[in-house]
This record gives sequence, C-alpha cells and structure tokens, in this order.
Amino acid sequence: MSYVDGFVVAVPKQNIEAYKLFSATTGAVWKAHGAKEYVECVADDVPYGEVTSFPRAVQATDDEVVVFSWIVYDSREQRDDIMSKVMSDPRLQGDDWKTIFDGKRMIFGGFKPFLRL
Repeated sequence: MSYVDGFVVAVPKQNIEAYKLFSATTGAVWKAHGAKEYVECVADDVPYGEVTSFPRAVQATDDEVVVFSWIVYDSREQRDDIMSKVMSDPRLQGDDWKTIFDGKRMIFGGFKPFLRL
C-alpha cells in the first residue's frame, strides 16, 4: 500500500491567493521528484470546536483559514527519498513562504494507510 504525508496550516485570508501560487510551485516540485498525488484543500465547513478542531489545532484566528493537504507516495522509502530531493531543490530555497503563513503552527506527519476504498 502507499504512504501519505498530511499537513494542516492556518493561512491569513489575505494571503490565500499567494498560498495557492506557492502550492502550485511546491506541488510541481513534489510531483517532479516522484510524488503520486499532491492535494491542497481550503476549509469550507470547518467549525471551531469546543475542545478540538482543525482551527484549534493550528491556533487559527478569525482572519485565517485552515488549509488541509496531503501527498501520496508508493512507499515510506520513496517518500524519504523524494523528501530529501524536495528539501534541496533550488525552486524551494529561501524564506518566501514565511510571508505567506506561520510554519511554526503547521501540523504534519507521515501515515501508513490501512484502508482505501
């Protein structure tokens, strides 16, 4: 079965178009290095929960929107190889992303799928 990286981040509403452009670039880089899928989704029906929720998880403020993303690979080994290539890719060097969103509040991790219908 495949391997999936998942991400959740808060993006200022005023920066969402810049984030979309940034995502198009980063997605192209991941795909160029072998990722099978690269998906970015902006929150549409994501209520602020009393105890837990997507907005709470990334400490989203009223002027921010939650973005949920995932990248699919053939395997963990392929992901590790692709990730090292992506992190050294010259197209993603620099700190431009820091003007678009706060990476310190990003939640991310790798997951082993156990069911796919």
